Amino acid sequence: MKRIALALTALTAVTLAIAPASYAAPDFDELRQENLEKDAASFDQLRRENLEKDAVTEIQVKTMRFDDLRRENLDKDAVDFDELRQENLDKDAVVEIYVKGVDFDELRRENLDKDAVNFDELRRENLDKDAVVELQVKGVDFDELRQENLDKDAVDFDELRRENLDKDAVIEIQVKGVDFDELRRENLDKDAIDIDELRQENLEKGSKFDELRRENLDKDAVDFDELRRENLDKDAVIELQVKGVDFDELRRENLDKDAVNFDELRRENLDKDALTNPVV
Repeated sequence: MKRIALALTALTAVTLAIAPASYAAPDFDELRQENLEKDAASFDQLRRENLEKDAVTEIQVKTMRFDDLRRENLDKDAVDFDELRQENLDKDAVVEIYVKGVDFDELRRENLDKDAVNFDELRRENLDKDAVVELQVKGVDFDELRQENLDKDAVDFDELRRENLDKDAVIEIQVKGVDFDELRRENLDKDAIDIDELRQENLEKGSKFDELRRENLDKDAVDFDELRRENLDKDAVIELQVKGVDFDELRRENLDKDAVNFDELRRENLDKDALTNPVV
């Protein structure tokens, strides 16, 4: 047992010694070198590629004749000012000929004739109108017209006062002819209430209500003894009817009515099938 224990102890010690060596730290210098080699750019090769691209561009630019390109663009956008001036001169010549054919003095006189106002004629018309108005005004007697208007609007206060006095006199006579004591008694008689008569009428109505209440109570009253006897008689009749019924016989009759004769039903179905599918 001791030897087995020592062997296990030695094996454990060897395992513990080998395990850290297997999980030792990686070689970071080697790992860094690998990463540098992956990401490293060959600047010489990159420079040569760029130089080749620049050489191609330079060759293309050299093959272009910028003078020819400039002349083409100028030809496209060029404006022939001499031709444009000639066209404008021709247009001005046409306008000048048209303007020379217009007599502006005559045109001015026509416009003045259209807008001209003959003040002498207008003044004569206004004077004629004023003369007519003056004649009409002279023919009106303003004093007479004023008097007529005053007569229409004038109020004869003396006559109005007399009319009002006459009305007051008539009202005073009517008031004096009224016997206010008699009139008061008549109104009291109309509004008076005979309390005793009214009380008697209410008492008679109350007695009628008592009689009506008794009649209604008589109509609605239920004789429970009589009702109980009627119900007992009905129960006795039902009991006698039930006793006279043979329930076994009634059950057999119902079973006979509802019973299904399966043999007969089967034979009917077989006959229907035979008719539907005859044997050839």
